[in-house]
Amino acid sequence: MGSGNFLQVVAKNFDVLALPLVTLVYPLYASIKAIETKSSTDDQQWLTYWVLYSMITLFELTFAKVLELFPIWPYAKLIFSCWLVLPHFNGAAYVYRRFIRPVYMNPQRATSTIWYMPRKKDVFSKPDDILTAAEKYIEEHGTEAFERLMTKAQREERPRHNNNYMIFDDDYIY
Repeated sequence: MGSGNFLQVVAKNFDVLALPLVTLVYPLYASIKAIETKSSTDDQQWLTYWVLYSMITLFELTFAKVLELFPIWPYAKLIFSCWLVLPHFNGAAYVYRRFIRPVYMNPQRATSTIWYMPRKKDVFSKPDDILTAAEKYIEEHGTEAFERLMTKAQREERPRHNNNYMIFDDDYIY
């Protein structure tokens, strides 16, 4: 009968027991192991994990009173942490590649993509998105003009000056 009580206690407190193992013990072990390897992939995984873990902790500290109202929060955090930590999923690396790296590598472009708001006076008319704008431009100016515009945009993304000479375009001097 004593082992049945023990199993009930473990089952009722599974999140309390598993969460430190998943969020701290294994990531600490894996981080130390990653430091000792020459691979940058595992370094990226674990550095990203610790950044995300810090953000989750700050979120919990900020919204502790609200999170108390959701009894499922510890289990949701456990599942999310497993996804971030387990090598099968490599969730932290996925979050880095999909969300953090684009913002870090090109913050202006990422924020303009994230914060794109259509400028429409009439909400119920044709949706204002990038494809609609491109189609409208092609209708008005033709496909050749659109291709020139795209080429120009691609050139503006590259560095404009090379070490000893300037890059010339048909219309612009860079």
